[in-house]
Amino acid sequence: MTNCRRTPLLLAATSYLWCLSSFVIAEDTDKPAMRVLSTATGVRFGLFGKKPTAPAATLFVFAAAIADMDRQRIYSGAGEQLARDGWLYVTLDPPCHGHSQRPEEPANLLGWAHRVKQGNELIGPFVKRCRQVLDFLIAEGYTDPARVAACGTSRGGFCALHFAATEPRIRVVTAVSPVTNLLALREFKGVEPRLAGDLNVANLAQKLGTRPLWLSIGDKDQRVSTTDCRNTARRLKGTALRRQAGEQAAPVDLVIAPVDGHRAIPHAYTLAAEFIRQHMQRDENFRKPSP
Repeated sequence: MTNCRRTPLLLAATSYLWCLSSFVIAEDTDKPAMRVLSTATGVRFGLFGKKPTAPAATLFVFAAAIADMDRQRIYSGAGEQLARDGWLYVTLDPPCHGHSQRPEEPANLLGWAHRVKQGNELIGPFVKRCRQVLDFLIAEGYTDPARVAACGTSRGGFCALHFAATEPRIRVVTAVSPVTNLLALREFKGVEPRLAGDLNVANLAQKLGTRPLWLSIGDKDQRVSTTDCRNTARRLKGTALRRQAGEQAAPVDLVIAPVDGHRAIPHAYTLAAEFIRQHMQRDENFRKPSP
């Protein structure tokens, strides 16, 4: 657990760099293998790790297609760190990626813009698939329903936040360089704001207000917009603080560090994993009955 001091919302670059000195970053030479499984309803997902002897804490990780998540392990860095503590982690195809791409539609983010322009639902079917996977993992004894978290990178951060907003079993959420405003993406150039605005993460504030949230972004990220990420975090924080009197506001942490372009800040996945550990433990302690 780090001893760094944080402001309620923004962690300055100097403080951020000081915090990193308290971490021991170890090379993981035994990364969990990924298997592709399917639910009874036919939803494909990638599972990292073996089935545990007892239901385990589980992290949903989103960034790219399932096959790419196996090849590009950087995106599952938080899951790999938590796996050392006995966690499982799983991934699904985001909308328009892998098996989620529909015939005659563009792939990836161009597909997102295409669906929105056509008036088709973008995120609802994805969230439904995620919930079916979570139900399957719980029913089959893989996952402890009281210890589930979500993490995503870039477009995957957008997916993780939307999943958590509709799934109360997600206890903690982290997002690395997340998309928060679809209109900030070049793929959405020319898309009418009325078609995409309702999907912006800031509009999820009421549904996310009870969960600890951690976001990170470089200070010069023009791909997904540092400004939009900062404004979204402020909206999320403001909503969390306006909760019912007498209840403790859920933390909303935003880390902004000096990074050029659309790249994860240094050690982003270590920091994300540590945030999940801390707040999952606090949640478990809160739910324990008094002696």
